[in-house]
Amino acid sequence: MGLHIDAAFDSGNIEVLSIEGRTAKLAIPKDRHSNFFQWFHFRVSGAASQPIVLKITGLNASAYPGGWQGYDACVSEDRQYWGRAPSRFDKDEDGGTLTIEYTPTGGVAYFAYFAPYSMERHHDLIAEAAASEGVELVRLAETLDGRPLDSLEMGEGALKVWLYARQHPGESMAEWWMEGALECLTDLTDPVARSHRQPAPLHNVDHSNPDGAARGHLRTNAAGTNLNREWAEPSAEKSPEVLAIRNRMDETGVDFAMDVHGDEAIPANFIAGFEGIPSWTDALGDQYYRYQRILDRRTPDFQTELGYPKTPAGRANLGISTNQVAERYGACAMTLEMPFKDLAAFPEPEQGWSPERCKTLARDCLAALVEWIETSDG
Repeated sequence: MGLHIDAAFDSGNIEVLSIEGRTAKLAIPKDRHSNFFQWFHFRVSGAASQPIVLKITGLNASAYPGGWQGYDACVSEDRQYWGRAPSRFDKDEDGGTLTIEYTPTGGVAYFAYFAPYSMERHHDLIAEAAASEGVELVRLAETLDGRPLDSLEMGEGALKVWLYARQHPGESMAEWWMEGALECLTDLTDPVARSHRQPAPLHNVDHSNPDGAARGHLRTNAAGTNLNREWAEPSAEKSPEVLAIRNRMDETGVDFAMDVHGDEAIPANFIAGFEGIPSWTDALGDQYYRYQRILDRRTPDFQTELGYPKTPAGRANLGISTNQVAERYGACAMTLEMPFKDLAAFPEPEQGWSPERCKTLARDCLAALVEWIETSDG
């Protein structure tokens, strides 16, 4: 029985160039109607207890070639627990090659850029949360591929909080984070959940780009649109997801917003703010920096030294959601970034940054938000 590689399933994405013995030469297809590529997800069978070598080629032209150095591929044999397979990147081999070496214990192994968050699990999360006490499901729109886009809404009060994730579908850690957040918020025995329900109605969009995820895209929706560049002028034709979320924000207002993402290169958790928007004020900026300090104090899994450079005054891209939300609503808005790799400061070699750690960070972020609200001057 020879080596077989398949990807015709939810979020599957790989091209098989050749297979010789137990060595496969592979490439990553581009997102539809775009030049982005980085997400892979595929199944290997026919090599039980035998070492295999998987070579993913052409990566110097990928969306973020700096993300491959120091990266180990995610692997699972039961699709529940995701560990890491030893990997190495050589920029001089076949246009940049990631070589993955692994010995499956059983007849099948799955490999992915990060632990996938399936559409089936997404629907389970929506159903379970919507059935929880005090939660209202608001169907915001239908995507271009005909999927529902939902917001889970709960709580009462004057301070309006928005949490939304996975504008970039390959950043599956964002929905693992949202699962952790929703598990916390719907558990009314949890003091963090109880603290959130009174002062702040919460609006949670756990998956902003289901079409892109199902198609196995890294960064775009079914039309090939990068949603996180559409917030200034979203359209029903190119970016109905953003249009629907922003329209709902217009209805509710926004005081605090967190857009949850993943970063390919930086081995740390960090947040990026809205420096550079036209209406920047030091008072609003102080609210953002105060949340950053609170989160940094609450968990060693967050830090403030690594991250993106600040945008100069007046030069913010208002197509990016955090900038648009801060400018449009005067909100304390931010982008949370988690790594595809691991935390350099607190590595966990067996799993790297993992679904379990994403979920724990979500609760820490919510606890930090409770403190931010309780200690606010306004």
